[in-house]
Amino acid sequence: MNTTHVTNGDYAAQALTEALRRAERDEPVIALRDDLAVGPLREIDESPLARAAFWRQVLNSAIDFEDELDEQQALFGRLARSDAQIVVWHGQSAADQLTLRRVAFHLRNAPQRLNEAKLNHDDLSIATDDGAPGRVGRDDRATAVGMFSPKQLLAKLPTAAPISVLRISRLALEWQEAKYANAETRRLRDNMLVSSTWADVDEALLDLAGPEWQPARQIAGAAMGRRFDFMLSDSIAFWRCRELVTAGRLKIRGTPSEISLAELRR
Repeated sequence: MNTTHVTNGDYAAQALTEALRRAERDEPVIALRDDLAVGPLREIDESPLARAAFWRQVLNSAIDFEDELDEQQALFGRLARSDAQIVVWHGQSAADQLTLRRVAFHLRNAPQRLNEAKLNHDDLSIATDDGAPGRVGRDDRATAVGMFSPKQLLAKLPTAAPISVLRISRLALEWQEAKYANAETRRLRDNMLVSSTWADVDEALLDLAGPEWQPARQIAGAAMGRRFDFMLSDSIAFWRCRELVTAGRLKIRGTPSEISLAELRR
Protein backbone atom coordinates (compact mmCIF):
# COMPACT_ATOMS: atom_id res chain seq x y z
CA MET A 1 0.00 0.00 0.00
CA ASN A 2 1.44 3.38 -1.05
CA THR A 3 1.60 6.06 1.64
CA THR A 4 2.37 9.77 1.32
CA HIS A 5 3.04 11.91 4.37
CA VAL A 6 2.07 15.57 4.54
CA THR A 7 3.30 18.16 7.02
CA ASN A 8 3.72 21.91 7.33
CA GLY A 9 7.18 23.41 6.86
CA ASP A 10 10.49 22.31 5.38
CA TYR A 11 12.14 21.53 8.72
CA ALA A 12 9.21 19.32 9.74
CA ALA A 13 9.39 17.52 6.39
CA GLN A 14 13.15 16.96 6.74
CA ALA A 15 12.77 15.53 10.25
CA LEU A 16 9.93 13.27 9.14
CA THR A 17 11.90 12.08 6.10
CA GLU A 18 14.75 11.11 8.43
CA ALA A 19 12.32 9.32 10.77
CA LEU A 20 10.97 7.29 7.85
CA ARG A 21 14.51 6.46 6.71
CA ARG A 22 15.32 5.11 10.17
CA ALA A 23 12.17 2.99 9.99
CA GLU A 24 13.35 1.72 6.58
CA ARG A 25 10.21 3.07 4.95
CA ASP A 26 10.68 4.56 1.50
CA GLU A 27 7.62 6.86 1.59
CA PRO A 28 7.47 10.41 0.21
CA VAL A 29 6.96 13.45 2.40
CA ILE A 30 5.22 16.55 1.07
CA ALA A 31 6.08 19.89 2.69
CA LEU A 32 3.39 22.55 2.71
CA ARG A 33 4.86 26.02 3.17
CA ASP A 34 2.25 28.47 4.35
CA ASP A 35 1.40 29.76 7.82
CA LEU A 36 -2.37 29.55 7.44
CA ALA A 37 -2.95 31.16 10.85
CA VAL A 38 -2.21 34.59 9.39
CA GLY A 39 -3.34 36.64 6.43
CA PRO A 40 -6.27 36.44 3.97
CA LEU A 41 -7.67 33.03 3.05
CA ARG A 42 -10.88 33.67 1.13
CA GLU A 43 -9.61 32.83 -2.39
CA ILE A 44 -6.63 30.71 -1.42
CA ASP A 45 -7.93 27.59 -3.20
CA GLU A 46 -8.83 29.49 -6.37
CA SER A 47 -6.27 32.28 -6.79
CA PRO A 48 -2.86 33.04 -5.22
CA LEU A 49 -3.09 36.82 -5.72
CA ALA A 50 -4.34 38.02 -2.32
CA ARG A 51 -2.19 35.56 -0.42
CA ALA A 52 0.89 36.44 -2.46
CA ALA A 53 0.32 40.17 -1.86
CA PHE A 54 0.14 39.52 1.88
CA TRP A 55 3.42 37.59 2.02
CA ARG A 56 5.13 40.11 -0.25
CA GLN A 57 4.21 42.82 2.26
CA VAL A 58 5.21 40.73 5.30
CA LEU A 59 8.57 39.63 3.93
CA ASN A 60 9.26 42.91 2.12
CA SER A 61 10.40 40.87 -0.85
CA ALA A 62 9.98 40.72 -4.61
CA ILE A 63 9.89 36.91 -4.59
CA ASP A 64 7.39 35.42 -7.03
CA PHE A 65 4.96 34.29 -4.34
CA GLU A 66 2.25 33.68 -6.94
CA ASP A 67 4.37 30.98 -8.54
CA GLU A 68 5.20 29.35 -5.20
CA LEU A 69 1.56 29.36 -4.11
CA ASP A 70 0.47 27.95 -7.46
CA GLU A 71 2.92 25.09 -6.90
CA GLN A 72 1.47 24.49 -3.45
CA GLN A 73 -2.06 24.40 -4.88
CA ALA A 74 -0.91 21.89 -7.49
CA LEU A 75 0.25 19.62 -4.66
CA PHE A 76 -3.32 19.38 -3.36
CA GLY A 77 -4.51 18.44 -6.83
CA ARG A 78 -1.94 15.65 -7.04
CA LEU A 79 -2.90 14.39 -3.58
CA ALA A 80 -6.56 14.27 -4.56
CA ARG A 81 -5.83 12.41 -7.82
CA SER A 82 -3.41 9.86 -6.39
CA ASP A 83 -4.40 6.48 -4.99
CA ALA A 84 -1.99 6.64 -2.03
CA GLN A 85 -2.95 6.67 1.61
CA ILE A 86 -2.34 10.18 2.98
CA VAL A 87 -1.04 10.75 6.51
CA VAL A 88 -1.28 14.35 7.75
CA TRP A 89 1.11 15.09 10.62
CA HIS A 90 -0.04 17.92 12.88
CA GLY A 91 0.59 19.45 16.26
CA GLN A 92 -1.62 21.52 18.50
CA SER A 93 -1.21 24.90 16.85
CA ALA A 94 -3.43 27.01 14.64
CA ALA A 95 -1.24 26.64 11.55
CA ASP A 96 -0.96 22.85 11.83
CA GLN A 97 -4.68 22.45 12.52
CA LEU A 98 -5.55 24.61 9.53
CA THR A 99 -3.22 22.49 7.38
CA LEU A 100 -5.14 19.40 8.51
CA ARG A 101 -8.43 21.06 7.61
CA ARG A 102 -7.20 22.19 4.22
CA VAL A 103 -6.04 18.69 3.32
CA ALA A 104 -9.36 17.28 4.56
CA PHE A 105 -11.19 19.72 2.28
CA HIS A 106 -9.25 18.63 -0.78
CA LEU A 107 -9.61 14.92 0.03
CA ARG A 108 -13.23 15.06 1.17
CA ASN A 109 -14.29 12.97 -1.83
CA ALA A 110 -11.78 10.24 -0.97
CA PRO A 111 -12.18 10.00 2.83
CA GLN A 112 -11.03 6.37 2.95
CA ARG A 113 -7.50 7.55 2.10
CA LEU A 114 -7.06 10.16 4.81
CA ASN A 115 -5.13 9.46 8.03
CA GLU A 116 -3.50 11.56 10.72
CA ALA A 117 -0.59 11.43 13.15
CA LYS A 118 -1.20 13.68 16.16
CA LEU A 119 1.53 15.37 18.16
CA ASN A 120 1.03 17.16 21.45
CA HIS A 121 3.06 18.84 24.17
CA ASP A 122 3.59 15.60 26.12
CA ASP A 123 5.26 14.01 23.08
CA LEU A 124 8.12 16.49 23.48
CA SER A 125 9.23 14.44 26.51
CA ILE A 126 10.32 11.57 24.23
CA ALA A 127 14.11 11.28 24.56
CA THR A 128 15.98 13.10 21.78
CA ASP A 129 18.68 11.73 19.49
CA ASP A 130 21.53 12.45 21.89
CA GLY A 131 19.80 10.64 24.76
CA ALA A 132 19.04 13.87 26.58
CA PRO A 133 15.52 14.57 27.87
CA GLY A 134 13.05 15.96 25.36
CA ARG A 135 12.42 19.65 24.92
CA VAL A 136 10.55 21.58 27.57
CA GLY A 137 8.21 23.13 25.03
CA ARG A 138 6.26 26.36 25.15
CA ASP A 139 4.39 27.73 28.15
CA ASP A 140 1.15 27.70 26.15
CA ARG A 141 1.74 24.00 25.25
CA ALA A 142 1.36 24.77 21.55
CA THR A 143 3.19 22.38 19.23
CA ALA A 144 4.10 22.20 15.56
CA VAL A 145 5.64 19.23 13.79
CA GLY A 146 8.81 21.23 13.22
CA MET A 147 9.45 21.22 16.99
CA PHE A 148 10.07 17.45 17.06
CA SER A 149 13.26 15.51 16.34
CA PRO A 150 13.43 12.55 13.93
CA LYS A 151 13.61 10.17 16.90
CA GLN A 152 10.46 11.64 18.41
CA LEU A 153 8.64 11.40 15.08
CA LEU A 154 9.87 7.82 14.65
CA ALA A 155 8.25 6.92 17.97
CA LYS A 156 4.94 8.36 16.72
CA LEU A 157 4.90 6.52 13.35
CA PRO A 158 2.79 3.62 14.68
CA THR A 159 0.11 6.03 15.92
CA ALA A 160 -1.02 7.13 12.44
CA ALA A 161 -4.70 6.23 12.13
CA PRO A 162 -7.65 6.77 9.78
CA ILE A 163 -9.90 9.80 10.19
CA SER A 164 -13.60 9.04 10.25
CA VAL A 165 -15.79 10.18 7.36
CA LEU A 166 -17.87 12.29 9.74
CA ARG A 167 -14.82 14.07 11.11
CA ILE A 168 -13.38 14.68 7.64
CA SER A 169 -16.66 16.37 6.67
CA ARG A 170 -16.47 18.55 9.76
CA LEU A 171 -12.82 19.46 9.16
CA ALA A 172 -13.57 20.37 5.53
CA LEU A 173 -16.47 22.55 6.65
CA GLU A 174 -14.28 24.31 9.22
CA TRP A 175 -11.75 25.07 6.47
CA GLN A 176 -14.48 26.63 4.36
CA GLU A 177 -15.68 28.66 7.35
CA ALA A 178 -12.15 29.91 8.01
CA LYS A 179 -11.83 30.98 4.37
CA TYR A 180 -15.17 32.73 4.38
CA ALA A 181 -14.40 34.62 7.61
CA ASN A 182 -11.16 35.85 5.99
CA ALA A 183 -9.88 37.25 9.30
CA GLU A 184 -6.49 38.85 9.88
CA THR A 185 -5.50 35.95 12.15
CA ARG A 186 -6.89 32.60 13.25
CA ARG A 187 -6.41 31.25 16.77
CA LEU A 188 -6.73 27.75 18.27
CA ARG A 189 -8.71 27.85 21.51
CA ASP A 190 -9.98 24.65 23.14
CA ASN A 191 -9.34 22.90 19.81
CA MET A 192 -11.64 25.38 18.07
CA LEU A 193 -10.46 27.85 15.43
CA VAL A 194 -11.58 31.42 16.03
CA SER A 195 -11.05 34.58 14.02
CA SER A 196 -9.11 37.54 15.40
CA THR A 197 -7.12 40.65 14.52
CA TRP A 198 -3.57 41.95 15.00
CA ALA A 199 -4.58 44.12 17.96
CA ASP A 200 -3.23 41.91 20.76
CA VAL A 201 0.04 41.26 18.91
CA ASP A 202 0.54 44.99 18.34
CA GLU A 203 -0.21 45.81 21.97
CA ALA A 204 2.27 43.18 23.13
CA LEU A 205 4.99 44.62 20.89
CA LEU A 206 4.30 48.12 22.20
CA ASP A 207 4.40 46.87 25.78
CA LEU A 208 7.69 45.05 25.19
CA ALA A 209 9.25 48.03 23.41
CA GLY A 210 8.95 50.38 26.37
CA PRO A 211 10.35 53.93 26.52
CA GLU A 212 14.04 52.97 26.07
CA TRP A 213 15.80 51.93 22.87
CA GLN A 214 15.98 48.16 22.46
CA PRO A 215 17.07 45.91 19.60
CA ALA A 216 14.09 44.95 17.44
CA ARG A 217 15.30 41.35 17.57
CA GLN A 218 14.91 41.37 21.36
CA ILE A 219 11.38 42.77 21.18
CA ALA A 220 10.30 40.36 18.45
CA GLY A 221 11.85 37.39 20.24
CA ALA A 222 10.07 38.20 23.48
CA ALA A 223 6.76 38.55 21.64
CA MET A 224 7.22 35.16 19.97
CA GLY A 225 7.27 33.55 23.42
CA ARG A 226 3.93 35.05 24.44
CA ARG A 227 0.60 33.30 24.14
CA PHE A 228 -1.59 34.45 21.27
CA ASP A 229 -3.23 31.07 20.55
CA PHE A 230 -1.17 30.93 17.37
CA MET A 231 2.59 30.64 17.06
CA LEU A 232 3.96 34.07 16.20
CA SER A 233 6.84 33.79 13.72
CA ASP A 234 9.79 36.17 13.52
CA SER A 235 8.73 37.37 10.06
CA ILE A 236 5.27 38.32 11.31
CA ALA A 237 6.66 39.95 14.47
CA PHE A 238 9.07 42.11 12.45
CA TRP A 239 6.32 43.02 9.98
CA ARG A 240 4.03 44.17 12.77
CA CYS A 241 6.91 46.25 14.15
CA ARG A 242 7.30 47.89 10.72
CA GLU A 243 3.57 48.58 10.61
CA LEU A 244 3.71 50.18 14.06
CA VAL A 245 6.64 52.36 12.93
CA THR A 246 4.68 53.42 9.84
CA ALA A 247 1.67 54.25 12.02
CA GLY A 248 3.86 56.38 14.31
CA ARG A 249 3.26 54.14 17.32
CA LEU A 250 6.90 52.99 17.49
CA LYS A 251 10.04 55.04 16.93
CA ILE A 252 12.95 53.52 15.05
CA ARG A 253 16.70 53.97 15.05
CA GLY A 254 17.63 52.40 11.75
CA THR A 255 15.55 51.69 8.63
CA PRO A 256 12.22 49.85 8.43
CA SER A 257 13.46 47.79 5.47
CA GLU A 258 16.14 46.30 7.75
CA ILE A 259 14.11 46.30 10.95
CA SER A 260 15.81 43.17 12.31
CA LEU A 261 18.97 45.30 12.65
CA ALA A 262 17.21 48.38 14.04
CA GLU A 263 16.36 49.58 17.54
CA LEU A 264 12.86 50.51 18.65
CA ARG A 265 11.07 52.34 21.43
CA ARG A 266 7.64 53.74 22.06
